Amino acid sequence: MPHTSAAPDRQRRAVRPHVPMRPLWLCRVCAAAWPCPPARLLLLGMEYRRDPVALSIYMAGCLFDATADLIKLRPNPAPSPADLFDRFLAWTARRRA
Repeated sequence: MPHTSAAPDRQRRAVRPHVPMRPLWLCRVCAAAWPCPPARLLLLGMEYRRDPVALSIYMAGCLFDATADLIKLRPNPAPSPADLFDRFLAWTARRRA
């Protein structure tokens, strides 16, 4: 019988990245508002695990771009600045227990 223990390892590593679909700023994988919960987990736990300042800088750039895109798509009423801040930046400052 062939050894199959590598198959689950390969499946765990093959995580589809939850990336934004611009200009809508929806997740390309799950269609939730980006950054969706899986994207946040991947950003916090894998990509920026050792550099939370870089994560905040990256997300601030995303906030800037998303604000411009979303205002063009829906100028009246424009997206709430507080909602956009919460969506893109507030979660990056939360401390892990």
